[in-house]
Amino acid sequence: MRDHRSLGWWLAFLGLFHGAILLAGFLAPYHFAEQHREFPFAPPARIHFWDQDGHFHLRPHICGLEPDLAAGAYREDRSRAYPLHFFLPVKPGDAAGLLPLDRRLFGVEAPGVIFLLGSDGYGRDEFSRVLYGGQVSLLTGLAASFLSLGLGLVLGLAAGFWGGWADQILMRTGELFLALPWLYLLLAARAFLPLNIDPVQAFLLLVAIIGTVGWVRPARLIRGVVLSGRERGFVLAARGFGASGGYLVRRHILPMTFSVVLTQATVLIPQYILAEVTLSFLGLGIAEPVPSWGNMLAEARQYHILASHVWMLAPGLATLPILLAYLRVADRLQQNATP
Repeated sequence: MRDHRSLGWWLAFLGLFHGAILLAGFLAPYHFAEQHREFPFAPPARIHFWDQDGHFHLRPHICGLEPDLAAGAYREDRSRAYPLHFFLPVKPGDAAGLLPLDRRLFGVEAPGVIFLLGSDGYGRDEFSRVLYGGQVSLLTGLAASFLSLGLGLVLGLAAGFWGGWADQILMRTGELFLALPWLYLLLAARAFLPLNIDPVQAFLLLVAIIGTVGWVRPARLIRGVVLSGRERGFVLAARGFGASGGYLVRRHILPMTFSVVLTQATVLIPQYILAEVTLSFLGLGIAEPVPSWGNMLAEARQYHILASHVWMLAPGLATLPILLAYLRVADRLQQNATP
């Protein structure tokens, strides 16, 4: 009972996290490319309920920012207060993301700016970019996992059910895939592409390469399940009554593989999210101005930026809980599947 309850909590967390990322166009106060050049590397905003005279206000507000040139930082100007407004209409051309909406949850009126997680060197809101960047990173993980599991399911079924030369060819091909240096192949493929590759093309390239690399492990596991399942008594009985191979696969063999596919999905998705973050960090994935957690972390590679503006690590901190949650779900599913 405790394991099922724990699994439910982790699934609920994943649902909330994915929901927040999907609703980036509603939760983010700014478009991911909107710049405030007068506020580079602004610190995270402080939300106030008391004004400078000590009076409490139900509506929270932020204070204006003044550059402190001597200290190389910012200080709050408590004489300028900008109250938070909720359900603001989106400006024309600012709707973006997987689910563009015509309203934003909160914001402040100009010339005030609100940076919940600070801003980058161009004055772009880190909180907004983390939400929008999560759409790229999570969608890459989900799409690549779907591709890997689809290939693994089809090839594993074929190798395990029909066996013979098909099994030999598919398994030897899988060993070849495991031996190939895919990082260098990705570098070579990227070298042949234009420097200013379209973000959609870069996304599809990432999904195709990452997803194609990972089909071997699920295919082998599914092959093992199929090899065992085709010798079950009810399968042999159905074959004896004249059932076709297609019927046996669809009616009896395929349902046996669902638990393996589900468990492998929870293992592969975090791996592929991390792969996208790594490749984009190295400059092989999604390029600016479209954010992903990887290319956002690349901005923090310089020591002086990391030492003075620790909020630039926000994309990395957002990656950790989603990876942990998927791995915990995979662990719980494997425990429940063990007799």
